[in-house]
Amino acid sequence: MEINEIRETVKEFLIDELEIDESRIYDDARLKEDMGIDSLEVVDVVVLVDKKFGVRMKNEDFKLVKTFGQFCSFIAEKLS
Repeated sequence: MEINEIRETVKEFLIDELEIDESRIYDDARLKEDMGIDSLEVVDVVVLVDKKFGVRMKNEDFKLVKTFGQFCSFIAEKLS
């Protein structure tokens, strides 16, 4: 799966499932500070990543990624 496909898929579930405004989703957007993803929503994101991509993510993994772009790159790396 190409990085652009990953970005679009992640963007879609952030908009649909977490109701994040599309204008707040861009590569340098910080997941917590800019996009407002809180600790409870992290659990939802981890489940969605597993469901959509088959990538198991731990909460510790989520702490390593700070921005939307890093998050998408993390998924791409796990898929390769």
